[in-house]
Amino acid sequence: MEEPFESDGVCGTLHRPHTPSGDALILTHGAGSNAQAPVLASVARAFAAAGCLVLRYDLPFRLERPKGPPFPAHAARDREGIARAAEAVRRLAPGRVFAGGHSYGGRQTAMLAAERPALMAGLLLLSYPLHPPSQPLRMRTAFFPELRIPALFVHGTADPFGSLAQLRQAMASIPAPTSLLPVEGAGHDLKRGLDLPAILERFRALVWYPGN
Repeated sequence: MEEPFESDGVCGTLHRPHTPSGDALILTHGAGSNAQAPVLASVARAFAAAGCLVLRYDLPFRLERPKGPPFPAHAARDREGIARAAEAVRRLAPGRVFAGGHSYGGRQTAMLAAERPALMAGLLLLSYPLHPPSQPLRMRTAFFPELRIPALFVHGTADPFGSLAQLRQAMASIPAPTSLLPVEGAGHDLKRGLDLPAILERFRALVWYPGN
């Protein structure tokens, strides 16, 4: 069941599972999108069908402006929005809270996880933007060694924001368990080839089973 959600400045769509597992997942969008992005909706529905309460939500920059990219100077405010979303679903689900997002949203979520690891139990990072297109020296991974929670990276083989080889090299600096699920032929938007059952299986194996 999907329903509008608004609480403590967090706005989005809540997916309630028919058979709750007790766990929750928050998902947010990239720099040029919003919580209605098809990739977020597809992933949210798959996880909800598997028993997870899912909230896909808008970051603060998108709540302020319906269009346009985020301002780098306001990134900390977006991370606070992610923290509020995690706290909001924690009041609705008794189990663990997982977090993730697409591109910019995933990057800010991962940065928050490095700063405040107790907020979430694992990461689902869709098209992590390793660097701007055609600028491979501007890597956005300085905080990777500070990540202490498991992370699943879902990445297209044709993503201009980073190759699979670059991503594997960057993931090696993360001390927590990680996994990489390539999406053959997909670009940064992940509009083709996304295997939702494979994402669920990898995520379960990495972080979802009790005791992990």
